[in-house]
Amino acid sequence: MNCLLGTLALALGAAASAVAALAWPRPARRRTAVAATAAALGCAAAAFAVLENALLTRDFGVAFVAGHGGRDVSPYYTVTSLWSGLEGSMVLWLLALAGFAWAAGRQRGEDPRRPVAMTVIMLVCGCFFTLTLLAANPFQPAAAVAADGPGPNPLLRGHPLMGIHPPLLYLGYTGLVVPFAYGVAGLLTGDGGRDGVRTMRRWTLLAWIPLTAGIVLGAWWSYGVLGWGGYWEWDPVENASIVPWFVTTALLHSLMVQERRGALRRWNVSLVVAAFLLVLTGTFLTRSGAVSSVHSFTASAVGPALLGLLTAALVATGGLLARHADRSGAGPGLRPGFSRDLLFLVNNVLLTTLAFTVLLGTLAPLVVEAVRGTPVTVGPPYFDRMAIPPALALLAVMAAAPLVPWARADRRVLARRLRVPVALGALTVTLLGLTGRHRPLPLLAFGLGAFALAAVATRAAETIKSRGGTTLARGAVRRRLGGLLVHAGIALAAVAVTGSSAYAQEGRARLATGQVLDVGGYRVRMEGTEEVRTGDSLTGAARVSLSHDGWPLGVFRPSLVLYPASGAPPVANPAIRTGPFDDVYLTVTEIDPATRSAEIGVAVNPLMVLLWTAGGLIVAGGVAAVPQGRRRRAAIPRPPDGAATTAREEAGTR
Repeated sequence: MNCLLGTLALALGAAASAVAALAWPRPARRRTAVAATAAALGCAAAAFAVLENALLTRDFGVAFVAGHGGRDVSPYYTVTSLWSGLEGSMVLWLLALAGFAWAAGRQRGEDPRRPVAMTVIMLVCGCFFTLTLLAANPFQPAAAVAADGPGPNPLLRGHPLMGIHPPLLYLGYTGLVVPFAYGVAGLLTGDGGRDGVRTMRRWTLLAWIPLTAGIVLGAWWSYGVLGWGGYWEWDPVENASIVPWFVTTALLHSLMVQERRGALRRWNVSLVVAAFLLVLTGTFLTRSGAVSSVHSFTASAVGPALLGLLTAALVATGGLLARHADRSGAGPGLRPGFSRDLLFLVNNVLLTTLAFTVLLGTLAPLVVEAVRGTPVTVGPPYFDRMAIPPALALLAVMAAAPLVPWARADRRVLARRLRVPVALGALTVTLLGLTGRHRPLPLLAFGLGAFALAAVATRAAETIKSRGGTTLARGAVRRRLGGLLVHAGIALAAVAVTGSSAYAQEGRARLATGQVLDVGGYRVRMEGTEEVRTGDSLTGAARVSLSHDGWPLGVFRPSLVLYPASGAPPVANPAIRTGPFDDVYLTVTEIDPATRSAEIGVAVNPLMVLLWTAGGLIVAGGVAAVPQGRRRRAAIPRPPDGAATTAREEAGTR
C-alpha cells in the first residue's frame, strides 16, 4: 500500500514539475520531472513485485491472495493470477501506464509540446493511481486468514496465453495515453508541425502493435479455452478492444496524410482523443459489471469511479476541442481527383463507421435497459450484417491505396499498377465461381483477398527495385515493406475469416464405446472415458480416435475440468487437431462413467492456421514499420519531363 501511495505522490509531483518546466523552462526542472516519473515507475514496479510475492508465498492474510491464490496452483498460473482479479489487474495497468510515462519523458530532442504532454500523462497516471488506492486496493488485509484459496478463475487456468494476452492488451490501452497527451498539447499550444505529427504517429504505432497482438492472442485463447468452436463472438469485452483498434488504425493512416500534406489536422486530433476515450469506455465496461462476459470482472466500486473519470475526460476534451480546435489550423485541403489522399480519407470513413457500428451494438443494450428496464440483447447477427459490407469495402481500398500516387493519379501509371492485381482478383472469382460451391459473399471476399495480395506483391517489388536504384533509404524501405506486410496479413485474415465462417461443418452425438461420428470427411470413434485428479482439479475426458479417409490421425482427449475449491461449474477443455488446411475441434459436454459414453461435439474449421499466421504477419509488419531514430531524407532523382507525378509521390507509400 505504501508503494501505491508513493506512486501517487510521485505522479502528482511529476505533473507539478512538468508544469513548472512549462512556466519556467529550465533544464533542472525538466530533469526533476523525468526523475519523478522514473521514481513513480519504480514504485509501480515495487507494488507489482510485492503482490506477486504475496501470491507466490501464499500469503492468505492479503484479501486478494485469499480470493485468487491457491496452494495447489502451478507457479505459472499463480503469477498470472495477479491479473485474473480486478485489483491485481489494476496494478498491472498502473505498471504499464507508468512505463509509458517514463518512456515518454525520456525522449530526446526539443519539443515545445512535451511539457504540456507530460503534464497530461502524469495527471492521467494520478487519476488511475487514486482510483486503485481508493476503490481497488489489492493490499487490503483478509477478514480471516484461510488455510487455502480457490485459485484463479478456472477459465483463466487452461491456456498459457493467459500469461501474455492481457499484458499485451494493457500495453496497447495504456500506450494510447501518449498520443492523447500530445494531441491535447497540440490543441493548447497550437503546434501542429511535422515533427509533432511524427512523434504522435510513432507513439500511436507503439501502442497499436501490442493492442493488435493482444486482440489476436485473445481470439486464439477464446478458441482454445471456451470450447464453443469459434474465436470471435462479438462479446462486449471483445468489442471494447476492437473499437479503439479501428480508430487507432484510422489515425495511423490519416497522420500520414497530415505529415505529407499538412491536411486533416483537426480530424486527427479528434481521432486521437476518441481513441483514448474509447479505452476508458472499454475499461469501464470490463470492470464495472455493466456487461455479462467471461472476459469481464464483477461489479465493484471501481465501476462508478471509472464512469466518473470517463465523464470528466469526455467533458474536458470536448471543451478543449470546441474551444481550441481552430488553433491547430485546418491545414490545406486534399488534392482534387483520384489520389491516395482520397483513398486514405475513404479508409478513415470506413474504419470509423466500423467503430461506430460496433460501439452502437455494444452500448445500445445498456442504454435501453437503463431507460426501459427491459434487458435487450444485440448478438452476432447484427454485427455480421452491419460490419461485413464496410469491411469488404475497406479491403478493396486497402489493396488499391499503395498503388495510387499521392498526387492526382495518371491513368497510364494507375492502369499499369492495377492491371495484374485486378486480373488475379477476377480470375480467382471466376475459377471459384465455376465450381458452383461458393455463395456470392465468400466469392467476393476471396476475390478481394487475391486482389489485395497481388497489389501488395506488386508494390513490394517496386519498393525493392527502387531501393536498388538508390531512390529510397534503408529505413524507408523497412517501414514501407512493414506497412505492406500489415496489408498482406489483413488480406490473409479476411480470407481465413471468410473460409472458417462460411465453410465450417459441425456435428454432435452421444457416443458409446466403439460408436463413430462422421463430419466433413473425418471420422471420430469413441474409445472410452477416463478420470484423472491432478492438484486441485478433477478432469473427466473422452478418449476418441480420429481418422480421415481411413488414415489414422491419432487419439485425442477432449475433457471437462472441475476445480472444486472455486465453486465454479466444469470448464470445457477442447482437443484440437491442427492441419495445414483445417482444424478438427473436439469437445465433450457430458460424460457418463457408468455407460462409458459421452456427448461429443465435432467442428471442422477451415483455414485456421492461415488466420493465426495472418495475425503474426500483421504484428510483425507493425514492428518493422516503427520509425527508429531520426528520419533520414531520401535522395530522390528528378522526374522525367512530362511526368504526371513527382518521383517522391510515385515512390511514396508507407
